[in-house]
Amino acid sequence: MMSEEHSLFIETWGSMGVLWGINRSMARIHAFVMLNEDPVDLDTVAGELDISRGNASMSLKELRNWGVIHRVHISGDRRDFYVAEPDTWRMLFKIAIVRKEREFNPAMQALRDLLTNAGLEKGSGVYTRMNDLEKSFSKFDRIMKKALGNERRSRMMLDLLTGFRD
Repeated sequence: MMSEEHSLFIETWGSMGVLWGINRSMARIHAFVMLNEDPVDLDTVAGELDISRGNASMSLKELRNWGVIHRVHISGDRRDFYVAEPDTWRMLFKIAIVRKEREFNPAMQALRDLLTNAGLEKGSGVYTRMNDLEKSFSKFDRIMKKALGNERRSRMMLDLLTGFRD
């Protein structure tokens, strides 16, 4: 049985996950796995979170694709077990990479396609706004490529910007 604090964290993480572009169930599963010291299996995840085995299975697979959980095997047991990525920086770094690929990159491409193919009149207010937006997106893209291009360098950049290292 989960404590009230565990349940609150799971539900809050689930709500926050929607902001990352993942569904609530997947984020809740991620929170549940993070809160467990020992590896958890599919049936435990589904039972504790009161979700279907199919939903749990698909979500666990997707969380593995994101790199925020890992499948482990326990000797003598044929089931798959899951553990959270132990390095929280690495976990957040991987989430940022996937979000850039899934959200930012398509938005930037759509903006570039709009400027190239939509027949906007150069010099018009709309064209100027969209062109300025594309320039800003390009700057953010260069920053994100630098920040997300190397995990170690990214951690060092963040430490430099915050002025301390934990």
